Order: sequence, then structure tokens, then C-alpha cells
Amino acid sequence: MQGCKLTVIATAIAMLSVPAVWAANVPTGVELASVQDLVRGNGDEVPTLDPNFSSDNASSRVITDMFEGLVTQTPEGEVIPALASRWDVSDDGKVYTFYLRDGIKWSNGEPITAADFEYSFKRVIDPKTGAPYAWYYSTAHIQNAAAISGGKLAPDQLGVKAIDDKVVQITLDKPVPHFVKMLVHESTFPVYAPAIKAHGDAWTKPENIVTSSAYKLKEWVLNERIVLERNPQYWNNDKTVINNVTYLPVADLTAEYNRFRTGEIHITSSFPLEQYNAIKKQRPDELITMPALGTYYYLFNVHKPPFDNADVRKALAYAIDRDVVTKVILGQGQLPAYGVTPPSVDGFNAPDLAWGELKQKQREKQAVALLEKAGYGKDNPLEFELVYNTSESHKKLAVVMSSMWKKALGAHVNLANQEWKTFLQKLVQQDFSVARYAWMGDYNEASTFLSYFESTGMNYAKWSNAEYDEVMGKAILAADNENRNAFYQQAEQIFADEMPAIPLYHYTRSVLKSTKVGGYSKTNAAEARYTRDLYIIK
Repeated sequence: MQGCKLTVIATAIAMLSVPAVWAANVPTGVELASVQDLVRGNGDEVPTLDPNFSSDNASSRVITDMFEGLVTQTPEGEVIPALASRWDVSDDGKVYTFYLRDGIKWSNGEPITAADFEYSFKRVIDPKTGAPYAWYYSTAHIQNAAAISGGKLAPDQLGVKAIDDKVVQITLDKPVPHFVKMLVHESTFPVYAPAIKAHGDAWTKPENIVTSSAYKLKEWVLNERIVLERNPQYWNNDKTVINNVTYLPVADLTAEYNRFRTGEIHITSSFPLEQYNAIKKQRPDELITMPALGTYYYLFNVHKPPFDNADVRKALAYAIDRDVVTKVILGQGQLPAYGVTPPSVDGFNAPDLAWGELKQKQREKQAVALLEKAGYGKDNPLEFELVYNTSESHKKLAVVMSSMWKKALGAHVNLANQEWKTFLQKLVQQDFSVARYAWMGDYNEASTFLSYFESTGMNYAKWSNAEYDEVMGKAILAADNENRNAFYQQAEQIFADEMPAIPLYHYTRSVLKSTKVGGYSKTNAAEARYTRDLYIIK
């Protein structure tokens, strides 16, 4: 690009600071089982297997076994090259040039080229596509992304170009220090255009799908199972051990736990919260509790009265006793949340928020005063519906929330349970008053949590605040992490003043894993645990 020179130092870092290959790392002396078939609990049925349409964890877990991007993560969460072998960054930090590996192929044997990346990025950003993560490109400041999403420019004006078959160039509107980290999300993965053009939405059926990572789709029986098998065309297939992986959509955590106990499931998506202490005593070698990049919320529809009033929103937030939630109801090391960003995020120092420093009785007193100011009290009690997706743990928390709001504020709360796909549709259409929600970080940096609430973010509440947007814009341009963190702290304060959602707790992640499964990281705060890194011990 005119006016930009390639930075030799950046090239050296990209080439030398990461391992050349990865995947299953079987320790010396470990004997592998003769059958390498893995079964994983997946919680909900996946809404999609199209990387360009993925926006939930259930879909992501399956998709990232089948598709790969320019970069990926090690089991410990380090970002490393994947379909790209290296990259350069221009002096001004706005032009990234990625060089694809030699010999990379789609599962049908066709070569993966730079044009596949250009097609996929432009497919996501095209408003006609309706991809849920189009906002992500604007947050990443990919050149012209915001204007294209707003219908002001054509998709072909996006700053993503195939220079030739092996070189992909991505141009940003402004430097984004964590841009490469953002490329671990599946919305940035290439998809195979001929399959989409030939089959439309049906391209993700087993007989039509073409994949790029360690596995390909063998079978998909809705609400029953998804079966993946090894992709022999995968560039790193020789380092993969698991031959087949089956994902089971078991929303009932007790049922999933029982199937784990009988040996049908090797790794659960979770388990019944109320059994945590018993499981810790009975199955200490199978229980894994990890740090997590996640915050659990109750999300407001800020355009629907009375939740267009910040006083009402703050009253509900203040009335919740988070110590009861984290220590009594959950009890797995979760932390009370008064802000957006979890403490497990690298380099983030949370600000001292005044409402978080109060005693619970003080918070409840302020909550009553705020609600009275908004016109609600004994003679005019607040009444609303709280919707959550099917899960015993979500139901249990919703019941506790409604009890706390009733006791502290006299509010009447109607609970509504929805199946996952219906629940997501309600959020997209803003057909809710208050909804259970959670955000798991797409990468390990505070912006993955804070940018969600920008006007251009996913932001199902559709909350918009010019000052918040301005502060987040300044954070991107900050000269160093210390200054960037100061802007992030300002954003947290604005959020606390407006409360477009109620932060309830910051996650830990607990699963049950068979002791026969190796390669599963216990320290990585990110959600991803790729099957290609795992193996089964004899």
C-alpha cells in the first residue's frame, strides 16, 4: 500500500515467537487407546455450522473443530499461526499482510487460497447476508466496515484483498493493537464459496459441507448428535490423534451428568450447580475448574418502558446480593460482578466503582430510593417479565433474582423459559424486557467485553452512548497499555452510571473430564478446547 513500509521487526516476531506446528502433544511413555473416538456434551443444539453466522458457544465449539483461520490458539491460549504461516505489520500499524502456508487444502482436496478469505470477509460484512458478527469487523476497524454495514458503501470496498493466491492483506482504518487476537473468532475464517453458491443455506449439510480444519461433518441429527470425522486433507493431520468426535446437545445438565457417569460422555459442557461440592469430593480427578473470560448478565431492553429509565435499571442492579449468588448458589469460585470486564483478562485493572464498594444494605436502600424516584413503590409495584433459555442453572438463578427483587423492591417478576434458538430470536428482535445473557470473550483483551456495548457492537439492548463510544475510540489509539486501561476504566464508569445490563458474576468454568482424555488445558481462560489437541489414553 502506498505510504506504508513493511516492518522487519514485526515480521521477525510473527515468525519466531510461535511454534511451527501444534496439535495433540502426547507425552513420552503415554500409551494411546486403540479407539480414538471422543464424545463431548455441548449443552444446546447448535443454531448454525456456518462460521460466518456463528455467535454462540454451542456452535463455536463444533465449528472450530471443522474450520480454521489465519491464526489459532494453543491449548494454553497463545495466539499462533494457522492457515497463515506468518504475517507482516506496516509501520503505521494499519496494514497486515498474511502469508498462507504451502499446500493447505479444503476437505474436498481443492487448494485454500487468499481469495477464499476475501470472499468470506466480504460475505460477513454484506448487509444482505445478515451475519450476526458483522459488527465485529467495525470494532476491529477493518477499513470501510462501518460504512458498508450502514449501507453507505458496497461490500467490495472492504479493506481485505487477495494480493495473489497466497497473500491476504487486511487494511484497518486505525491501528488496533490486539487485531491479530481478534482473528481467532470463526467469523474471520474462510468458507468455501462453490458449496455456498451451489447449495445456499443447505451447504452445511454433511453431503455438501467443505471444511478447512482437522475434522469434517459426518452426521448431523437435530437435537440428537453431531458426528465429526478426521479430515485427511488437513495440513496438520499427521499431528491429530482423535479420529471421530461426537457432540451431544443435552440441555438438561442432570441428564448430561448421568451420561458422563455411565461413560457415554468424555467431557461435559457443565453439570448441575447444586452438585458441585459433592462432585468435588466424589470425583476430584475428573472435576476441572478453570479461570474464564466471561460475565453473566441480565440484559435490559432500554427502549421499552420502564427500562428506558436508568434509575429503574440501577435499582434492579443494586438490589441483588451477589455474595449470595456466588458463594451460596454457585459456589465454584465465581466472582461478584459490578463491572463489565472479568479480572482474568490480561492487563486489565478494574476501576473502583462506588456502587460496588457499598455494603449490600446500603445498595438496597439506594435501590428503593431510585425506584421511588422513577414512580414505583408499594402502591405502584414494578412488574416485568424475565426471560431465560432452557437450563436448570439459569432457572435457579432467575428464581433467586425474582425473590431478591420481590423482597428488596416489592417487584413482581414473571419468569419465562425459552428454547435456545427461540431465545436468541427474541434477543435479535428485541422482543424482551429483561433477559438472561452472558458474554464469553472472543479474545483475551478488555475490548472484547467493552466493545460489545458500543453503538456498533452486538449489543442486543441497542443501548447507545456517545461518550462511551468516544472513550472506546480513544482506547484504540492509546500509546500504551497503561493509557488504554485508563480509557477502559472510564468506559466501565459510564456503563455503571447508565446500567444497560446488570453484571451479576464473572465466570469460572467447570467441567467433568474423563481421566482417559489427555491434552485438555486446565489453565487457559479462553473457552476454546479444540479436539485436535486431545487424545485418549489406554
